Order: sequence, then C-alpha cells, then structure tokens
Amino acid sequence: MQLQQAVNSVFVQLSGTLDQLSQEQYVQPCQTLLNATVGQHVRHIIELFQCLENGYGPGLVNYEKRKRDAMIESDKEFASSLLSEVHGGLDRPNKALRLEACYDENSESPITIDTNFYREVAYNLEHTIHHMALIRVGINEIAEITLPDEFGVATSTIKYRKECAQ
Repeated sequence: MQLQQAVNSVFVQLSGTLDQLSQEQYVQPCQTLLNATVGQHVRHIIELFQCLENGYGPGLVNYEKRKRDAMIESDKEFASSLLSEVHGGLDRPNKALRLEACYDENSESPITIDTNFYREVAYNLEHTIHHMALIRVGINEIAEITLPDEFGVATSTIKYRKECAQ
C-alpha cells in the first residue's frame, strides 16, 4: 500500500532523528514549543496511530481517548520500538470506520463521522509530518544534529520545491 510506504519513510526519518538525540535531549523542555518536549510530540504521534489500530476491529476510532502514556514521552528507546510496531499495524485492508470526536469544548456529546481506514492513515501521516515540523523547531533549540531537508515537510511541498528548482 502506497500509504504504508509513505508512513514508513516518515517513520524512518523520525527514528533516525531519535537515534541522534540523547535521552536527556528527548525529555528536555523547549521554550519555543511552550515547554513541550520532543518526547511529548513523539508520544502524540504514536498514540494517534495506536487509536486507529485499536479502533480498526470495532470500527470506531476516537483520538481523544488516547492513553497519554508518560513512558512513551520519557523513554526514547521505548518510543522508537513503538514506531516499528505502529508501522506493522498498518498492513490491513481498507474498511469503513466511524470517527467519534467532541469538537466543542463546552459539549459532552461526541459527533460521529463516516470515514475509512485509508483516510485515517492519510490523516495520521499528515498529522505526523506536522508534528515533525514542530519537533524540528524544538531540536534546533536543544541539539546540534543534522536533519534531512524533508523532515517535517509535506510531500506536496517537497514536489513543488523540486518543480521550482528545474
């Protein structure tokens, strides 16, 4: 599946970046991220994919009901291992799903939206790239490592830049 390959490519970039960070850098608050850490952003990425995987069987996905597992955001090696697990869980056929969410902070009643597995994988891929852009900002504050030029950049932007360069 093309989506699975795209997620793999992004996860390889993210894993390679985590390999370059020390454990201390992974949990260091970044002022430019309102004191969030790289680890917190990585946790958020992983947990949304886990919500999708957990919702696949019953056919109902709710990203708001994620665990917020402190171990993912505080243990770089654990987070790296979960990236591999998450990628393995994407090799599934497409099927109809329902997305449950409560978009109004003053309401307790969630709404349900028809969606499908591939659409949610695509959403999570774009969401991951967005958070990787934030991770890039944080890394620029706390570490001196080299990131790939595409790190945190949408595929459409990469293609556009290549067209402009010709």
